[in-house]
Amino acid sequence: MNHDPREPFPAAQATENANPPEAASALAPGLAGGEEPAAVDPALARIRVVLVGTQHPGNIGSAARAMKTMGLSRLVLAAPEKAPDRDSYALAAGADDVLAAAAIVPDLAAAVADCHFVLGCTARSRRIALEQFDPRQAAALCEARARAGGEVALVFGRERTGLENHELQLCHAAVHIPANPAYSSLNLAAAVQVLSYELRMASLAATAPASASAPAPSVAAAVVGDGGDRREPPASHAQMEGFFGQLGQALDAIDFHKGRTPEAAMHKLRRLFLRAQLDEREVRLLRGVLADVERTAMLLAAANKR
Repeated sequence: MNHDPREPFPAAQATENANPPEAASALAPGLAGGEEPAAVDPALARIRVVLVGTQHPGNIGSAARAMKTMGLSRLVLAAPEKAPDRDSYALAAGADDVLAAAAIVPDLAAAVADCHFVLGCTARSRRIALEQFDPRQAAALCEARARAGGEVALVFGRERTGLENHELQLCHAAVHIPANPAYSSLNLAAAVQVLSYELRMASLAATAPASASAPAPSVAAAVVGDGGDRREPPASHAQMEGFFGQLGQALDAIDFHKGRTPEAAMHKLRRLFLRAQLDEREVRLLRGVLADVERTAMLLAAANKR
């Protein structure tokens, strides 16, 4: 098998991993005996799992299996070192349809361009200027955003090094799995399984029959706010990136940074505007303001040259 020895699979998978792809479907629980597949929750159908720079094709198959067992089906591979192969299908153990439908894109930006909410799975770090949630909180947020009609991405990084800083900058928030600090070696498929399970539990809670007693407000309700009541659709990731590009140009045009490096200020501004959960109309309004700022700066520069 083509796996990093530092990314061990649980012992319970050892027998299944030895089976060829042809036998994989026989290992998938719930697919034998002519059983009808369960209906897909529309909210889960709007949540994609993005694997960035995956180094071992077998891990892609194991991640696909983890997804399918919990009702997730949308897999995106951003710049994988190798495309899915025989090892991938063997370890998918029947999740062949998830693998076959997986999209391969050149980078994370392309993978989340149409998304409205992006969460990056990463180790806890004080150096990351992102709000951080545990898996249960993250799943509640993702489920609420998706149920409100938004496209959601849950992003996982490379097996050995995780997500790079510039990739985390494309995320709205971070997810941290609070593993045993004395042994926090969690492989890629295991991390996908943890988040997939929490997403399924959030989906089941949201679709359960209403009980007599109202539930306590969730973290999703607190953070999502009135996003589900908006008349304008939320701004997509690509629209926000276009806004950030224009914002950077406008700040340069008015010499906002005064010779200082712009990265620190732009990181803080990105966090501020991403927390605001702008809709499409608000982005158009802000870009109109920036266009006037740039135009005024050009007129002043031309006047000063006279």
